[in-house]
Amino acid sequence: MNTAGHSEATARRGLELTPFRGLRYDPERVGSLAAVTSPPYDVVVRPDGLHHLQSADPHNIVRLILPQAGTPSAGNEQAADTLRRWLAEGVLATDPEPGLYIYEQSDGDGMLQRGIIGALRVSEPAEGVVLPHEDVMPPVVADRAALMRATSANLEPLLLTYRGNGVTAEVIERAAERPPLLATTTEDGYRHRLWSLTDPTDVDLVQSDMAHRQALIADGHHRWATYLRLRAEHPSPSPWDYGLVLLVDTIRYPLRVRAIHRLLHGLPVADALSPLDGLFRVQRLEAPLSEALEALANAACEGNAFLLAGDGAFHLIDRPDPDLLARTVPADRPAAWRTLDATVLHAALLEHVWHIPEDSPAHIAYIHDAAATVAKAERTGSTAVLMHPVREEVVRDLARQGVTMPRKSTSFGPKPASGLVLRALDL
Repeated sequence: MNTAGHSEATARRGLELTPFRGLRYDPERVGSLAAVTSPPYDVVVRPDGLHHLQSADPHNIVRLILPQAGTPSAGNEQAADTLRRWLAEGVLATDPEPGLYIYEQSDGDGMLQRGIIGALRVSEPAEGVVLPHEDVMPPVVADRAALMRATSANLEPLLLTYRGNGVTAEVIERAAERPPLLATTTEDGYRHRLWSLTDPTDVDLVQSDMAHRQALIADGHHRWATYLRLRAEHPSPSPWDYGLVLLVDTIRYPLRVRAIHRLLHGLPVADALSPLDGLFRVQRLEAPLSEALEALANAACEGNAFLLAGDGAFHLIDRPDPDLLARTVPADRPAAWRTLDATVLHAALLEHVWHIPEDSPAHIAYIHDAAATVAKAERTGSTAVLMHPVREEVVRDLARQGVTMPRKSTSFGPKPASGLVLRALDL
């Protein structure tokens, strides 16, 4: 669809945000609110982080978003049983009236981010209202869909951004002057606060403002694709027409964009380096992680660059052979897409040099933390591929052109903590 088409679609129908009765932990029934939260399901480093969260509190949300059982279907049934039990025991309780929720995150370094959580009407990418920027892996969508079907719940909000600085921002600022519904500080140092927005005037103001907006999916492409699949499975109108989201105005609160790194299971660093001769420049760096990432950032200013690790050192690979790129990178996309590090990694290195299927969990894992990726590579004799982040404006421009980036190309943050507010679809 051309740009004019997107503009018309946005003017005709923008973001349709709806209040809902949030499902929240009763602070008196759990050890602490911080102990029951989790990062989003795809950020949890498994199995280390999973075990840590499970032992943090018997009611940690990870038992719902990443249930552990012998088979996926058994895990989903286990999550559904756990959710029902926590509801019956009063561990989770439904707020008395529908509302939108104001969510704030802050840290000790002056970072402050506020957004609004609500149930958003699900729309197809062609409608130009919610823009994806990454491809998804069908097995992950199937996994998330099965979990949502079993629990009949949106267990964690995905993160959307929009360009506003209008009336919604004013409503959010006013709400944040009141005492919050909850406040907690998680072990990563982030402080979280949540307010409910139930006043009909304020809700109307937000809904009217959002009706003219377009959003970019910052984090949660697989969950958005899951919402689309589940909406198609249920006759409309139904609660499945909507999905739980956090909307952040990046004019008022710019997000940080970080890279998502790759762990190549069972590929020793030496075996990853040997076929690169003549295809990339390779430099061995005897340096700590911080200095190696700085060298990566400097190299990325000049072109495609990656760090390989797992053998106790870092190997900076850059200056790819132009002939390799011409042979492997599809030519039918915009130049901004063809020159992305993720494009070169997936098209040239994974597919043609290392012959690694990008959608096989047995061969490749996607990890958000660089140090954790390196540690797992060193422990398992595998190769870590560390990436440099993409700028937000590049992501947004490609999304507006209808061009999706390779999967797991970006990590926008800070991400909402899972476990602060859930949405049950059968209320």
